[in-house]
Amino acid sequence: MLVLSRKEGEKLVIGDNITLVVSKICGNRVTVGIEAPADVKIFRGELKLGESSDVKVVPLRRATLTIDLDEKQVSDLEKQAM
Repeated sequence: MLVLSRKEGEKLVIGDNITLVVSKICGNRVTVGIEAPADVKIFRGELKLGESSDVKVVPLRRATLTIDLDEKQVSDLEKQAM
């Protein structure tokens, strides 16, 4: 896994057409904006597809994702970034 440090407002570009931007950092919560073509499916990692038939999955073209990190995860990421 590639681990990169980004500050609020900074972007990561994946390939030619996917952009991630760190929208907001507040304590242990990071909000990430995603811009991608309509044919690129974007899902939350904890969503397990196919386990429940009553879950309707709608891929998004643009999304904002908020990630909560505990103190150990924050510490581990800071160590990896050095």
